[in-house]
Amino acid sequence: MVQITERAKDKIVELRQKDGLDTAHNIRVSVKGGGCSGLMYDLNFDAEVKDKDEIFEDKEVKILVDKKSLLYLLGTTLDFTDGLNGKGFHFVNPNASRTCGCGESFAV
Repeated sequence: MVQITERAKDKIVELRQKDGLDTAHNIRVSVKGGGCSGLMYDLNFDAEVKDKDEIFEDKEVKILVDKKSLLYLLGTTLDFTDGLNGKGFHFVNPNASRTCGCGESFAV
């Protein structure tokens, strides 16, 4: 399962409204090769649910994850921070054995 915090939910709702998107545009979370630790998170809005997607719902937000990425993301929580040390979405991934300083890439 992939979850989101209240702060992440609030930011998702805000960004969706700012972009003029409706609730049919879900959050898609995936993992791609790259970054300084080997794997990178990818996060965007997507209105299309694909055959190989797993769908999670948390705090009234639907989260789409393709089955390949799900292997790396099980148990992950998506958070949003706006502190002095950086602003943006942050992944709390119990599967990551190493993360880079920017928090956008990881290794398992």
